[in-house]
Amino acid sequence: MKIHEYQAKQLFKAYNVPVPDGNVAFSVDEAKKTAADLGGFPVVVKAQIHAGGRGKGGGVKLAASMEEVETHAREILGMTLFTHQTGPEGRLVKKLLVEAGQKIKKELYLSLLVDRATASIVIMISQDGGMDIEEVAEKTPERIIKIHVDPLMGIQGYQLRQAGFALELPSAAMKLFSGLLLNLYKFFIANDCSMVEINPLILTSDDKVLALDAKVDFDSNALYRHRELMDLRDLDEENPLEVEASKYNLNYINLDGNVGNIVNGAGLAMATMDIIKNAGATPANFMDVGGGATSEQVENAFRIILADDKVKAILINIFGGILRCDNFAQGVVDAAKKTGINIPVVVRMEGTNVEKGKKILSDAKLNLTTAVDLFDAAQKIAAAVN
Repeated sequence: MKIHEYQAKQLFKAYNVPVPDGNVAFSVDEAKKTAADLGGFPVVVKAQIHAGGRGKGGGVKLAASMEEVETHAREILGMTLFTHQTGPEGRLVKKLLVEAGQKIKKELYLSLLVDRATASIVIMISQDGGMDIEEVAEKTPERIIKIHVDPLMGIQGYQLRQAGFALELPSAAMKLFSGLLLNLYKFFIANDCSMVEINPLILTSDDKVLALDAKVDFDSNALYRHRELMDLRDLDEENPLEVEASKYNLNYINLDGNVGNIVNGAGLAMATMDIIKNAGATPANFMDVGGGATSEQVENAFRIILADDKVKAILINIFGGILRCDNFAQGVVDAAKKTGINIPVVVRMEGTNVEKGKKILSDAKLNLTTAVDLFDAAQKIAAAVN
């Protein structure tokens, strides 16, 4: 689960990770009040959306006066911001962060994320922080240094020093940076984060270190342990179909293709998307209905997929175990009748009571095509959309 920059900085403060003074604003008047409360200029007016690249997209402006605060706030609030992370549809800006400007001596990069390959927490640092960090990673990857931390041992003092030396910080800033990194690691672990990024982490003219930006992504599978974090969720920043699916405990991720798919099991869903792609079509979603899907869940799965205008056909791939094929087939028939499906549907089923399931589908006299195996299903669905 992602949160906004201003929310991340509020959480950082609780862990003594230094951030600039500032506050969120939902209107031009609130932006002006926050600027006045900061007591001096310049201030920075920043669009709050769940995407990076806001500066290049025109969503971050420096204001040297109250008039400029008002001008920038009016420009940014209500704008549709386009960045390399928003996609072609962009994101509507509904809130701002107004915070004190800083005298920047150097822009650095710092992030923590889970590295599944090494079963560790990896700290990524670079002296080349700022808006072009993606270009640094692509063209000069040696400029990004990785430090792996064993989560059972926790971050060690030598690793804090290693990071500080790698950034070539002045001696006056080394202790401050070590404290910041230690507290950031504590925050990462305590809140089951999957990623924390500060870009840029700045060194100020008086050798202080500050998190000038903040991006946090929590492990959604661990949110049951952090109910208070759920209050930070902004549904306006999420795909509406994904929000709808979550109401019915459906694991759904919207993609860019035109073949909707309904599958039971995450691994089988991934394999299904691969074989759709291999057949010359493109999946429109990831959809795992789980091992115990009910008729109601199947109906909701159909309804959500059909609400995606990109979908031109649907592939159903079920391996019956706990979820019996006859029960699922009846759910498909009921859902097809209620939703009025008017696009091709290919069904592949194997497992418990598969013959009963196929008979239910056949007797329903619906516009459903059965497949003998997954390869056959992929070929038929590709033919339907190409």
